[in-house]
Amino acid sequence: MARVLVVGCGCRGGELAIALLERGYAVRGTSRRRVRLGEIEALGAEPALADPDRLATLLPNLEGVSALCWLMGNATGEPEAVAALHEVRLEALAESLVDTHVRGLVYEAAGTADPAALARGAEIATAAQAAHRMPVALIETPPADHAGWLADAVRAVDEVLAA
Repeated sequence: MARVLVVGCGCRGGELAIALLERGYAVRGTSRRRVRLGEIEALGAEPALADPDRLATLLPNLEGVSALCWLMGNATGEPEAVAALHEVRLEALAESLVDTHVRGLVYEAAGTADPAALARGAEIATAAQAAHRMPVALIETPPADHAGWLADAVRAVDEVLAA
């Protein structure tokens, strides 16, 4: 059974976790806040305390993971910090994945974050696919389309794991 790490296991990430669990995947979901870990566990997913702004907190959670979902399309905060999630952090993470069990990356390329940052993130993910021969799939449905987004996200996970 493949294990999927959902980075950003809030509302949409939680819905994705449930859908993936129903498909038979093991799911590990991250939150920056310790108080949210019980909610992730209640979904049936393994909770993990990790901050995508601090990759050192995220990397230990890659153990045994086959696919990583980077769900930062609706990230909020200072514009520079949000841009960093889609650019500097994502690029460093993609480089780190080469030396892990992770076989595929799912990148959320739509959302309320700055469109330029989302576009740059999609470029970084696509470049990782080419450079490391790692399957990458983009979630391009806007999160406001809940049902469409969820279907696109599940498709993306299935796609990278089938490659």
